[in-house]
Amino acid sequence: MTATPTTTVMAPEDRPRWMDLVEKVREAGQYPTRTEAERVTRIVLSALGGHVVGDERVDLARALPEEAARVVASQIPATRRLTAAEFVDSIAPRIEGATPATARWDVSSVLGVLPDLVGDDLVTRILAQLPPGYALLFGRADLSPAP
Repeated sequence: MTATPTTTVMAPEDRPRWMDLVEKVREAGQYPTRTEAERVTRIVLSALGGHVVGDERVDLARALPEEAARVVASQIPATRRLTAAEFVDSIAPRIEGATPATARWDVSSVLGVLPDLVGDDLVTRILAQLPPGYALLFGRADLSPAP
């Protein structure tokens, strides 16, 4: 018998606010302005939205601020699963002036704030559907066995 994930619907007043999310990203990434943090947040969440599917995608959208939820939910599911490195590399061209190293910083700055925002259980479920290597982007140790 398999366990069915529980879905909790947050009341609108209990959901985090968009600007709170952006401020957490700004602090984590040490961005000089909210505008820069907001741009990076949108780019990373839109990329993530294409790679998280099913109940996890629905639950992620429900746990995020409404504006972030729209960014995640509006993405067409990816046709190919990307490794964590490919995911970062796919984001680099979307961020003006980014290098692979700065794109990794940007991705980690956004994904690293999600566990506190949406809960460790949901992040664990999201990581279970992504290829190995994503845990580090979410600020977790990558405990998956080596291939």
